[in-house]
Amino acid sequence: MTTLPWAEAGWWEAATGWIAEQLAHAGLTLAGPIEQPHVRPWSTVLRVPASDGVLYFKATAPVLAHEPALTAALARWRPDCMPELLAADPARGWLPMRDSGVPLRRLVRADGHLGRWQAVLPLYAEVQMQMAERLPELLRLGALDRRLARLPGEYRRLLDDEPSLLIDQPEGLSRAACAQLRALAPRLASDCRRLAEFGLPETLHHDDFHDGNIFIRGARCTFTDWGESCAAHPFFSTLVMLRGAAYTLKLAPSAPEVQALRDSYLEPWERLAPRPALREACALAERLGMVCRALTWHRVVVVLDEPARSQNAEAVPGWLGDFLESVNLQ
Repeated sequence: MTTLPWAEAGWWEAATGWIAEQLAHAGLTLAGPIEQPHVRPWSTVLRVPASDGVLYFKATAPVLAHEPALTAALARWRPDCMPELLAADPARGWLPMRDSGVPLRRLVRADGHLGRWQAVLPLYAEVQMQMAERLPELLRLGALDRRLARLPGEYRRLLDDEPSLLIDQPEGLSRAACAQLRALAPRLASDCRRLAEFGLPETLHHDDFHDGNIFIRGARCTFTDWGESCAAHPFFSTLVMLRGAAYTLKLAPSAPEVQALRDSYLEPWERLAPRPALREACALAERLGMVCRALTWHRVVVVLDEPARSQNAEAVPGWLGDFLESVNLQ
């Protein structure tokens, strides 16, 4: 079994030594002990008190090791809303960055309403529009390839991995549900073609775009955690975005204030298509985005050691089950 880098002997010494070197290059010094507040099977984060404020150091597992190079490129292209980096070591999956502020989720809960999203979503849409021109570069940097032309083949390959579907297990799919999902393969391919016909450019898609990965510091908004990002249809991002926004305030996804967020996101795209067409495309993309989300989880889960693999395995059949339900509800 593969050991996660931060569990290997000598990793802490190597990582903290490298952090000290990067601080010195920036004219900074450590102002206290380095802590490790966040550990997941796919990444870990260290808190680094420095002479001019708190920094954070993120290390990614090999399955998502493209994140440092991709984040560094995004920070060059859009320094106004991407993490402020001290350095990046793509070979080791290391990324030190300045404190980005307060999670949007915390502010939304304190406000009791979704108003702060209104400034965030047009900014994210503008980033996506700009990144459409850099699609080949995003792919070279390691963004997961979930373009519409590829999605049907990826879907079929996912369904062929029956152990990952947890068939007839408590948190898995029933055999009947698996058969229905296989029968939906032509429908999914048709829906991909239909979505492409709206003419919206494929671009950068943050496959975990929720209010815990968006940070606010004063007037600055920072989009973080790009390890699961894809080259895909832009509207795939609305799936987690809208669900997450609703979850934070315990709202129904169909609540008017949640749907208003969708329209705030769509507004910049009205340069390319009228709003009714955009809403239709968005509904279709949300459903196909469930398959994209299942594929992302599958990529991560299949390389995890136990017990982490079993602890996270339900995500793959869970998203496929949501996809099946969404089709059946039509």
